Parts: sequence; structure tokens; C-alpha cells
Amino acid sequence: MDARLPVSGPIDAFDRRIIEALRADGRLSVTELAKRVGLSKTPCQVRLKRLIDGGYILGFRAVVDPVRLGLDHIAFTEVKLSDTREAALEEFRRAVLRIPEVEECHMIASSFDYLLKVRTADIRRYREVLGERISALPHVANTSTFVAMETIRDAAV
Repeated sequence: MDARLPVSGPIDAFDRRIIEALRADGRLSVTELAKRVGLSKTPCQVRLKRLIDGGYILGFRAVVDPVRLGLDHIAFTEVKLSDTREAALEEFRRAVLRIPEVEECHMIASSFDYLLKVRTADIRRYREVLGERISALPHVANTSTFVAMETIRDAAV
């Protein structure tokens, strides 16, 4: 079981084992999942449905290799906004979601407001995304870019 999951809360040890097993392999059948966590099939199925309905498990997806897809350029972009009132933040949030190259967007407590993880095919495409899409987002005052030279660990892969 993963020590990073909190110990307290409305879920128990079986629920945590279900979550950890599915984090490792989201394609497990309910029969195999039940076997791995030490439950019979029906109680495991009931718990799985409760975890999904309760929002503990948000979904299932294929994890792809972005390098094999030709998307091996990663840049982290600091974004400073000209306006940080709630309406401006919300406008920025909605707009950034429309840029497919932005894999992650985090509000940061720092000298800038947001940190974006941007994945593209190469630096030329990144410059296009930065110049035409990111810089044009609502209330963007300035940006700063850091290019990843090597990825040591990527939890998404």
C-alpha cells in the first residue's frame, strides 16, 4: 500500500488497497482486483462503485508514451498576471483549459501566478504556442520559460 495516501477518512484499508491496485494497473478485471485486495467479487464491485461515485476514483485512461508520439519537448512556463482579482483568475483558468499543449496548470504562491507544463514536438512549436496562445491568454502580463533537458521521473507515464 502506498504510504502517501492519508490514513484517516471515510475509506478503509480495503478501499485503499483497491485504489492502489488500480493506480498500478487500471485494466484489472473486478475478479482479479478482488483477488489482489483479499475480497470476493461482489463486495469488491460494490466498493469500487462507491469509490467511483464518491469521487475517490475519477476515471480510467490510457497512459501513452509522449516521446513515441513525437511530443518530447517539455517546457515549464511561469505566468504573471496583470490582474489577480477573482474574475480575472477565473477568466484565465477557463481560457488555459482550451490549450491542448498545456498538460498541467498550477496556481503558485510566488512572484508569479501560474506554472504551466507545456508539451510540444519541438522548440519551434513551443514558441508558436507561447506567442500565439499562452501570451494571448486573458490578463497575462509576462511569462518566463524553463526547458526540461531530461525527465528523470514522470508520474503520468
